[in-house]
Amino acid sequence: MAVDTDLLRKPRWRDRVSTTLELIRANPTGRVTLKVAVGLAGLLVVVLGALLIPLPGPGWLIVLGGLGIWAIEFSWAKRLLGFTRRNLRMWTRWVTRQSWAVRLTIGLFGMVFVSTVVWASVLLSFDVNLVTEVLDRL
Repeated sequence: MAVDTDLLRKPRWRDRVSTTLELIRANPTGRVTLKVAVGLAGLLVVVLGALLIPLPGPGWLIVLGGLGIWAIEFSWAKRLLGFTRRNLRMWTRWVTRQSWAVRLTIGLFGMVFVSTVVWASVLLSFDVNLVTEVLDRL
């Protein structure tokens, strides 16, 4: 059975991006400009994600996106992103091997944690206690 090598190749847009980055890095000014641009773009995305972490939503995903942007130019970010991916995969595999009761318990603890973070962030940001507000409306 022959394997089609075209299916194993990177998509063409990745080739174009790699070629463009190589051309930019070939020039000393381009190399510095690229590092600064990637550094600032990654910083902006990481800060935005960090601000969104206490709120419900994809805060950590946005932080990882910023780390991915940094990984374009910085080897430390590439290593940290690889470390994060490996540990996330290990955690996911471990959870999927557990019984439904353990997964349910993990999910409940996760919901309690997120609820506590939302409650605390609303209380500290807007001075509104969600628990008393809900109890007053019942």
